[in-house]
Amino acid sequence: MKIRTLSGYALAVLATSMSVPSAFADTLTRDNGAAVGDNQNSQTAGPNGPALLQDVQLLQKLQRFDRERIPERVVHARGTGVHGEFTASSNISELTKAKVFTPGTHTPVFVRFSSVVHGNHSPETLRDPRGFATKFYTADGNWDLVGNNFPTFFIRDAIKFPDMVHAFKPDPRTNLDDDSRRFDFFSHVPEATRTLTLLYSNEGTPAGYRFMDGNGVHAYKFVNAKGEVHYVKFHWKSLQGLKNLDPAQAEQTQGKDYAHMTHDLVTAINKGDYPKWDLYIQVLKPEDLAKFAFDPLDATKIWPDVPEQKIGQMVLNKNVDNFFQETEQVAMAPSNVVPGIEPSEDRLLQGRVFSYADTQMYRLGANGMSLPINRPQVAVNNGNQDGALNSGHTTGGVNYEPSRLNPRPADDNARYSQAALSGSTQQAKIQREQNFKQAGDLYRSYSPKEQQDLINSFGGSLADTDTESKHIMLSYLYKADPAYGTGVTKVAKGDLEKVKQLAAKLQD
Repeated sequence: MKIRTLSGYALAVLATSMSVPSAFADTLTRDNGAAVGDNQNSQTAGPNGPALLQDVQLLQKLQRFDRERIPERVVHARGTGVHGEFTASSNISELTKAKVFTPGTHTPVFVRFSSVVHGNHSPETLRDPRGFATKFYTADGNWDLVGNNFPTFFIRDAIKFPDMVHAFKPDPRTNLDDDSRRFDFFSHVPEATRTLTLLYSNEGTPAGYRFMDGNGVHAYKFVNAKGEVHYVKFHWKSLQGLKNLDPAQAEQTQGKDYAHMTHDLVTAINKGDYPKWDLYIQVLKPEDLAKFAFDPLDATKIWPDVPEQKIGQMVLNKNVDNFFQETEQVAMAPSNVVPGIEPSEDRLLQGRVFSYADTQMYRLGANGMSLPINRPQVAVNNGNQDGALNSGHTTGGVNYEPSRLNPRPADDNARYSQAALSGSTQQAKIQREQNFKQAGDLYRSYSPKEQQDLINSFGGSLADTDTESKHIMLSYLYKADPAYGTGVTKVAKGDLEKVKQLAAKLQD
């Protein structure tokens, strides 16, 4: 297969650079393009006098330096970005009208891998979920598949998201990690049991970004040309295989390299060893949603008995030219969908559709989507106007719609799908929770060594947690699998009889 290494971002940069005069191509300039005469010595009033306010090079350097940072992402601050290409392989036109899935179509992509909890320069060996976000520069506009290496999430309702993140973050009084705060929160969130099992397993410390799968986590909707709807989950499968660090390996690696995942990925691509992932989907008809013992739109659940279908392959083949301009400024958001792909009614996804786009607008400004790394390959034609750092070249006078002076009709093919509604508004939890079964299935899928590593890691974190929260958490694990709960209780120095009593009161 021929690998195309010039990404959509690179093409945009190339187009921009072609319009720059060549006179100062090798000469140091200020932001206005004027040449710099001396970049080593400030202009002063004589040999012993103060620096002069008219030294615009001195002023501009200091002004720009003071403003080099934009707000750090609250979560997923530590990230690595890579360019590549997605090639569609299967005809799924009966499911979706999205052009990105037309067989043989080559679509430029940008992938941002990340850790979640800690800051921009935190060690990549820390136990954490890993973000796996892919921006597709499609013929329909940009589509962002924003997911994780874990197929499930800790919570099922977006209203809990700020609280969950606050619990994971360091104590605001000391800025130190505190397991007791986390488990105080999660002792009230039994639906997190499966994803916490993933986190404290060796899957919580991947050996490299190349060696982990990716998941869309949520159910989405596919809409075909007839307006028919199917529910779908996305799964990236690594063709490099899966490889994780056990606790001893993670400790050894951190002492040698706090950026082991980034180093591995960048080095591999520089050598031409381009990593690949196959994209698979699971599909459900709307009438199938009621047939499960759990809610299939619950982000804390996988679809264990639904077959997967391969629909394409992604190859990552070019490292970024500038980390800030690409990796740091890329704006991934689940709201970036295209005709044929829509959000499902998943309560967590519904909140993310707002919050991700909103946080990127806060970080980058109202015109952040016009940055080269975020700019779609199709023409943008809307009435949005002005705002900071607007680099457009609007020449028309019609910035409203409808208009006879400059008609800009909507596209009927891009209408949202229709869904029948019934009932009244409410604030209530979902009915089919099934909080523990899948956590037990996951535990039993691990090898004996992997189970013991999980037990030691989870038990070690629980050991110093307050007694009530610790025993509630242990009861969740015991309900998932008695051997799992018993093992962690021993390591955490808990009371097994109390754990059993609490577990007996829990619903399956």
